[in-house]
Amino acid sequence: MITPGTNSFGDFHLPLGTWVAAIVDWITTYLSGFFDVVRYVFTWMDAWMEYFLSTPPFWVVVAILVVLAFVAKGWKLALGAAVGLLFIVSVGQWTNAMDTLALVIVAAGLAVVFSIPLGIWAARSDTASRIIRPVLDFMQTTPAFVYLIPALLLFRVGVVPGIVATIVFAMAPGVRLTELGIRGVPSEVVEAGAAFGSSPWRILRQIQLPLAKASIMAGVNQVIMLSLSMVVIAGMVGAGGLGEQIVASLNRIDVGLGAEAGLSVVVLAILLDRLTAALGGDSGRASRLFGRAKRKPTATATPNAATAQTAATTEAVTDRQTVDA
Repeated sequence: MITPGTNSFGDFHLPLGTWVAAIVDWITTYLSGFFDVVRYVFTWMDAWMEYFLSTPPFWVVVAILVVLAFVAKGWKLALGAAVGLLFIVSVGQWTNAMDTLALVIVAAGLAVVFSIPLGIWAARSDTASRIIRPVLDFMQTTPAFVYLIPALLLFRVGVVPGIVATIVFAMAPGVRLTELGIRGVPSEVVEAGAAFGSSPWRILRQIQLPLAKASIMAGVNQVIMLSLSMVVIAGMVGAGGLGEQIVASLNRIDVGLGAEAGLSVVVLAILLDRLTAALGGDSGRASRLFGRAKRKPTATATPNAATAQTAATTEAVTDRQTVDA
């Protein structure tokens, strides 16, 4: 009989916490060497990224980012990047911003490295998709503090627990949008490539990934945005950067410091969002950045988009086979 109160079933209590604690204790006892290696690698990556971003004078990094913004999008984004970055310098948060940017680059980069192959696997295997989806739901809906506790036990206080928690939290959209983009490629295009004798790897590399580029880059964009949203939680476990400043402002109820650090995070978020959106689109500048010019549409209208894509793919495969022969 269910009784009111803290224990819904009387004296019965499912010892889930005891089981989880026992598993974590076993991991820390017998797998500590592995996690020490992971901690060393992540610390080394973050330290080198901080070195490249913080060692040069601020104007060198600002100039590089402004040029990148100009090449990717144009003078408007370059001007906005210059104003935003100089604002960070003017409020004295440049070093902290570079520490945060280093953490985001490392965490988001690792999340992308893990998420895109998983998304490809899920797109090519229905069984893998059915297994991966609930795991992603668990990763995305579980509060970050829940898996931050074992991360602290395994990696100790510092930047590494923040990186691990960020990777876990930010991976899901990268996997989902990669799978969605590849599954959204018209089947006629894939069948045309297979009909001309292309291997599955060649179809993936030359047909599916290029046509799914917009969806994949949208996933990368979301991974970066979610990584930036974790900087405050990372600051709570000793990751430093702007997150640590925001935590300090909360502890001291310092509205000014919170505004400076918070707006600096906003500037970085907007800049990274616009850059990834530009690099993932079909704008002329972004295409030239990768050495690909945007093709002008032909005047002849095609009755079906899938038919047009099939024709283009067939022509490309035929040309490649002629060259290979």
